[in-house]
Amino acid sequence: MAQILIDKLLQACVKQGASDIHIVVGQPPVFRLHGRMRKLETKVLEADDSVALMKSITPNRCQEELQQNGSTDFGFAFGDQARFRVSVFKQRSFISMVLRQIPNSMLTPEQLGLPEVCTKLALRPRGLFLVTGPTGSGKSTTLASLINFINENVDHHIITIEDPIEFFHYHKKSTINQREIGVDVPSFSEAIRRALRQDPDVILVGEMRDLATIEAAITAAETGHIVFGTLHTNSAQGTVNRIIDAFPGNLQDQIRTQLASSLISVVAQTLLPKIGGGRVAAYEILVVTPGIANLIRENKTFRITSAIQTGAKFGMNLMDDALFKLWREEKCTVEDCLGKAHSPDDLAKRIVNARRGIADEVPAGEFDHSGAQSGGGH
Repeated sequence: MAQILIDKLLQACVKQGASDIHIVVGQPPVFRLHGRMRKLETKVLEADDSVALMKSITPNRCQEELQQNGSTDFGFAFGDQARFRVSVFKQRSFISMVLRQIPNSMLTPEQLGLPEVCTKLALRPRGLFLVTGPTGSGKSTTLASLINFINENVDHHIITIEDPIEFFHYHKKSTINQREIGVDVPSFSEAIRRALRQDPDVILVGEMRDLATIEAAITAAETGHIVFGTLHTNSAQGTVNRIIDAFPGNLQDQIRTQLASSLISVVAQTLLPKIGGGRVAAYEILVVTPGIANLIRENKTFRITSAIQTGAKFGMNLMDDALFKLWREEKCTVEDCLGKAHSPDDLAKRIVNARRGIADEVPAGEFDHSGAQSGGGH
């Protein structure tokens, strides 16, 4: 019975383009569509329903982990239609599940709105390339797109280290090995150390969670590999500080020097609802020029933000400028842009001034409905 149900749910999720399925006792299954939660019009789930659903897709080793730790994560393929990343956990002694849909088709960097400088940097022979942002901001999607871009354009050996594996990559021009934490290798830091003996050109580190992993990633980037990694930081400047602060005080000078020579770029991103449906990403881009490398080396990271502001010719861009652009192009509402801004007050002032500028040029009547017209076009 449960097996039929889970297949139907997965089928409906793929068809409707929902990002997540929530299975919680006491209500019907819930889909997240374009960021909104929608209850399905089916029966309310009872305790044994959620257990049966869980057992129908959860590998035995994960069921054991669930018993011991109260939660477990894994990924699985739904035929050739999509993959799902699943988190199973206990709450009020019931079983709950969240299934995140990972599309099979990868978007190109252009489709994601990634600036061209990112693909140029991704083809560099060595260095550390970080994609950062809060949970659910599309970091995995951006990285998968860049890895796929490399895979289609150069004959490299790519090793990905993930927990769990999200996007499945196939060998195109490159050869790809994907290692899953807990299945293929015990930890991120161990996997990076091993990777150095596996003749890689590109190493993707799913998450740089702890000191050992950060250290191993920097070493790998220094020794002539390009390393992609993610961190949960909101800005480029914050990312550099977070890495340095992860180390004990007596090692921080040495790490500054290593980071200054190995870091090539930080892309900080966030996702916003798009007017007319769907979502759009805003990117802050730091390109590590010799000038920026000096700021990192000399412990002047507080000046990175203003250096990004003046570094447009290198492809750099501040988050708030990206948000201002999304507002000006009528892709996102003022409220959503301000909600994601690093300096909401400054951005609000800019928007007010820009509106004044527009209002001076355009008769007031026309200004009122011009937004509605273009917003409905998507």
